[in-house]
Amino acid sequence: MQPQFAGDAVGVRFFMPSPALAPYVSTYYLTEVSVPAGTMIEDYLHPEWGNLRFARNDSWRAAIGAQPLRIAPRFIASGPSSHCSHFVTGTTRIWGIGILPLGWARFFDAPASDYADDFVDAAADPVFTGLAGLPDQAFADAPDPAAEARRIDTFLLDYLATRPAHAEEARIRAAHGALIDLDVAAVTDLAARIGTSPRSLERLSLRAFGFSPKLLLRRQRFLRSLAQFMLDPSLTWISTLDWQYVDQAHFVRDFKRFMGMSPSAYAALDHPVLRAAARARLAAAGEAVQALHRPG
Repeated sequence: MQPQFAGDAVGVRFFMPSPALAPYVSTYYLTEVSVPAGTMIEDYLHPEWGNLRFARNDSWRAAIGAQPLRIAPRFIASGPSSHCSHFVTGTTRIWGIGILPLGWARFFDAPASDYADDFVDAAADPVFTGLAGLPDQAFADAPDPAAEARRIDTFLLDYLATRPAHAEEARIRAAHGALIDLDVAAVTDLAARIGTSPRSLERLSLRAFGFSPKLLLRRQRFLRSLAQFMLDPSLTWISTLDWQYVDQAHFVRDFKRFMGMSPSAYAALDHPVLRAAARARLAAAGEAVQALHRPG
């Protein structure tokens, strides 16, 4: 039985991919929302790696960063993000697939930086053409989360078999592992860990990770702190701070950069989806947020 956590309106379940897909995909996750007709819920999602999402409703709207909310296509492909994502939805079933940096490099013939902090209609964008049939395959029969997860996994295994190995797979794996290492605090540390120059690391980072190494390290530091609060909102912000923060003011600047609001404003909001997802993800995958997931 997969871990499930639900409030009055929201349930979230996580499923792990097959071992062959683990270097490329973090998790599959199903969000089920059930609210009275005409009622909507909203939440703000922290920065993360790329994702594919598809839904069985036509009422969800989404935005990243300062973008205005807009009607979301049925099948979304989103690049890595460095700003929060704001979404609003009514009753729905939404499947998500977390795409790790190596997965982006292997699956898609476009730099992750081209899609950073944005989302597109995956059914219409030629970069994602090979995945166009995924929503219909997943939703082929009556709702059954475990069966749907198996169909998603099968589809992606077949897709993986059509994609050649990436020429820089070893370096992407090494860079990802170094990026989530608590002892790596500077770009020079990251470059030394994978044995490359800062300039080569910059190119690799934009291609597979979507952002510069400096911004990625800053994002990881922030997310390590945010994850603690998501799991236990009773904590004070000062008690969640990562060791790389000089002081609370340093953290507040990062919070406003990545979430577009102050920590106190964020804490005052209801988080019906995110809180359930953090706990369910921790139980299933060992980390509360996708960007802290270890590669493979």
